[in-house]
Amino acid sequence: MKQVDAVAQSRFLRACRREPVDRTPIWLMRQAGRYMPEYRALRQKYSMLELIRTPELAAEVTLQPLEAFDLDAAILFSDILPILSPMGLQLSFAEGEGPQIANPVRTRQDVARLRAVPAVEGLSFVLRAIEILRPILDQRGIPLIGFSGAPFTLAAYAVEGRGTRDHLRVKGMMMADEASWRALMSLLADAVGDYLLAQVHAGAAAVQMFDSWAGVLAPDDYRDLVLPYSRRALEIVRRGAPDTPIIHFSTGTAGLLELFGALGADVIGVDWRIGLSDAWGRIGPSHALQGNLDPAVLLAPWEAVQPRVQRVLQEASGRPGHIFNLGHGILPGTPVENVRRLVEFVHGSRD
Repeated sequence: MKQVDAVAQSRFLRACRREPVDRTPIWLMRQAGRYMPEYRALRQKYSMLELIRTPELAAEVTLQPLEAFDLDAAILFSDILPILSPMGLQLSFAEGEGPQIANPVRTRQDVARLRAVPAVEGLSFVLRAIEILRPILDQRGIPLIGFSGAPFTLAAYAVEGRGTRDHLRVKGMMMADEASWRALMSLLADAVGDYLLAQVHAGAAAVQMFDSWAGVLAPDDYRDLVLPYSRRALEIVRRGAPDTPIIHFSTGTAGLLELFGALGADVIGVDWRIGLSDAWGRIGPSHALQGNLDPAVLLAPWEAVQPRVQRVLQEASGRPGHIFNLGHGILPGTPVENVRRLVEFVHGSRD
């Protein structure tokens, strides 16, 4: 019980609730990944999907950065796209090319063939990894973050079949076949909400919804054709786990910030393209903010990194509810020593 209380009162969860903290909490997106030699050693033995779908391996990778750095939260090692496989989409990860879907969704008939499968059935390996991790992390007083892709970002991959810069196919469905679009987004919203809630029930202390591609949208299209479905997914979590903090992450979305207040998230992730003080002014003071160092900064010598980290901390000075993070994931090639010094500097800072 004492360990569980320690998690609930951890500085990360306190910051999510905009409560006072002794120092700024820090965790990093992709904090387990290719910049760590321990991760690269495992990837020489196992494919990406093998790591994700083997609970013991996913738990091992999740813990790797916590063994190396004094981080304030763990995020489950997984990916945003396995949620699509139980629906009937054929997902693979091609080395050097990223995720690919062999049977993308292009027509009304394609949408109709998708299946709604509860996360406890289709994604049980993710939930098992959380069950393995929770007692380990409870002993350390460290909260675990579960996550999912957001409906739009999942739709983008499902329709395009792979990552793309122009998103012509997904925008085409959105604009030319609104009925099919809304049917697809409804299915995805319910699946995302169910998946996030299942992770909470398995032991996640907070959840993050990644809308990685929302920045390609015009504000009107986001407000009318995307936001209602992101909100629907988060409402499922809120009804089932009202006290669990919810984080919404996106990038390249400075033009959408005013709309994010209607999502129902507790914490809004902000990237480096806008200052934290400006973002708070546009989102409003009732939300915590997460961010917002440019991940490319960590590739520079520490002498160039430190003043930029200090600038982020100063932007957040005096405000409750700041969680230090990058504006996106840690880049391959990032020096491990820079990550260590970053964590130490953030924890040592008193603004």
